[in-house]
Formats: sequence, C-alpha cells, structure tokens
Amino acid sequence: MSEPALVALRGVSFAYEDGPTVLSGLDFDVHEGRALALLGRNGSGKTTLMRLLSGGLRPREGRLTVEGRPVAHDRKGLTRLRTTVQLVVQDPDDQLFAASVAQDVSFGPLNLGLPDAEVRTRVGEALAALDIGALADRPTHLLSYGQRKRATIAGAVAMRPRVLILDEPTAGLDPDGQERLLATLDELRASGTTVVMATHDVDLALRWADDAALLTPSGVHTGPVAATLARTELLGQAGLRLPWGIAAARLLRTQGLLGETADGPRTAEDLAALAGAVAPPRG
Repeated sequence: MSEPALVALRGVSFAYEDGPTVLSGLDFDVHEGRALALLGRNGSGKTTLMRLLSGGLRPREGRLTVEGRPVAHDRKGLTRLRTTVQLVVQDPDDQLFAASVAQDVSFGPLNLGLPDAEVRTRVGEALAALDIGALADRPTHLLSYGQRKRATIAGAVAMRPRVLILDEPTAGLDPDGQERLLATLDELRASGTTVVMATHDVDLALRWADDAALLTPSGVHTGPVAATLARTELLGQAGLRLPWGIAAARLLRTQGLLGETADGPRTAEDLAALAGAVAPPRG
C-alpha cells in the first residue's frame, strides 16, 4: 500500500524472559480505514504482536511508530499511545474489575484526567455504541458472557482510539451474539475506527476483513484478504484450512460459472446470489 501506516512495528524482535524468541525482525503495518484479520496457529505470536502494537510489551529490538513517529515507552508516551490504540483481550474477565458497567467503562477516560462531564459523555456514547446502555448500573459479575465482551469493548471505545485491536472477539459467543458484535464493529468502522481482529476463523476473516495477516514460521504475510487466504502453502504453515468461500470460487471457476477475475463469494448470501445469476431459466 502506498499510504503510510497509522501504526507500525519496524525491525521488531521480542522474547519473554528466559524464553525463546517469539518474533524476530518483524515489520508490520496497520493502515487507517482497513479492517485487518490477524491469523496464525497457537504460539505463532499473535498475542505478543497485539501487545507490542498497544504498548503493553516493549520490543527487545526495533521500534513502534504512530504516523511514522517513534513511541516512547514511558508514562507520557504510553498515555499518548493509548488514545490512539486500544487492545481488548480475549477473556473479558481479565479486563473487567469495577463494580458496575459504567464505572468500568469510565476507568480509561478518568485516567486521562478528563473533566467529569467529558467522561460521562464518553461513557454514554460507548455504551450506546455497544448497545448496552441499559446495563450501565448492572454489576459486572451479573453480566452474561456476551455482555461482558461488549462491556470490555465499550471500555476501549470510550478512549476514542483510532485503532481498536480485538483478540478473538467472537470466541464463546453464540451465532446471534456473533452477528450482533460484527454489526457493532461495522458501525465502529463506519465512524472512523480502524479495527484489527485476531481470529482462528478463516471464514469470518474472509467475510469481514479487507486485509489478512498470516503469522507463519517464515514470517508475517499480509495482503488483500481473498488473495492472502487463497495461498494454501501459507495456510498450511499457519495451521489453517482454506476458507469455504475460496474453495467455492475455485469450483465455480472450473465449471465456467465464475470469471477468473470476478470476486468469489464471501458469505452464504453471496453464494446464493451467484447461484441465482447462473441458474438456467425454468420452463
């Protein structure tokens, strides 16, 4: 891509104390306005990468940049970073700690030293964005799993980040909960938030993302989602299977029902529309 990255890692290496190197010489870009799916097998470094992007971990080598400017890993630099990048971890119980939903969502804005009126405005907007305004006074320990997921995302949204990073946000949700969350993410994207999602679900990645990043032993491979998830050798390295939409597109092309340059189906609705378009007339 020609435009500069909003957030980037340059030449980054990282190893946990007394452990092997997890990432080495990594270059990684997050481009504004692009939905990015991050995929790889367990232990590939996805969580480490997300924590490096959000400032939760400091590179052993290399640097983190925002709009090309290096991020200082001190209190001032990290506070500034967290108004740009927010990470929501997979287990909501690792982030929820306040007595009520509204108190939890207000924690980040309060730590920025914002006036009370501004904090209340941000909390109200975040709760509305996640469709949990009715839960503002609900004790966090009485929330369902899906509600806890939404509450943790609301806490990140209240910081008004330009980049929202989500670790397996649909894991543990029933189909209806997944659809509601994806609709919410679409609304956040429409309002200008860049979303990065780590997932093992290749079908979800194909459906939802603009770009995909595959973490493999040979490095990270990033590109347009359909083209990247069609690279079977990389999928094998990443411990992933071919998305059904790409498999369906290949079958349609071999049958002459889809042009070589035409987009393949990314959802069941896309496949139904293609089937309807090529079906012979009745009678």
